[in-house]
Amino acid sequence: MDRRFLLTAVAGLTLAGVALAALPPPQPAYSVSAEQLERVVAQRFPLRYPVPGLFDLELQAPRLHLLPEQNRLSAQMTVEAAGAALRRRHSGSFDVDFALRYEASDRTIRACQLRFRHLRFADLQPAASELLNVYGPALARQSLLEVVLYQLRSQDLALADGLGLQPGSITVTEDGLTIGFVPKPL
Repeated sequence: MDRRFLLTAVAGLTLAGVALAALPPPQPAYSVSAEQLERVVAQRFPLRYPVPGLFDLELQAPRLHLLPEQNRLSAQMTVEAAGAALRRRHSGSFDVDFALRYEASDRTIRACQLRFRHLRFADLQPAASELLNVYGPALARQSLLEVVLYQLRSQDLALADGLGLQPGSITVTEDGLTIGFVPKPL
């Protein structure tokens, strides 16, 4: 009885080994936390955008939100508007969302496919609010399009590089980003 069990176990382990050998080897991946992303992006802010003779807009560092179901990120920023057309300083919020792409030339993860959502000022007259919203899409492009969210260091890529791989997919997860690797072109 023990001999039969031993033979069955050996046969099972052999089949399992063959099945595992047929699977592709796991690809390395690199993770970036949401906190790391916010820290890097915050270094670029505040940003100021003057509209000569009308008003100035100042954007504060964004709060990033992960949208794993869409494989995108959203950013909400506090915006201050002041100038001759507004008579006093107003605070509001500015919302956008975007996808990500890898730029091989400088090993960076960048915002792309930007979508403007809202530029809101609760205490503004509707006409003034409409005037500011005209500038919303341009403000979104200037402030976040192609903004560097993270830069990979050469030591971050050393293992993948040694295996002939380069960053490929970027997946937004509940915790941050996971950067997958693909074979380098020949």
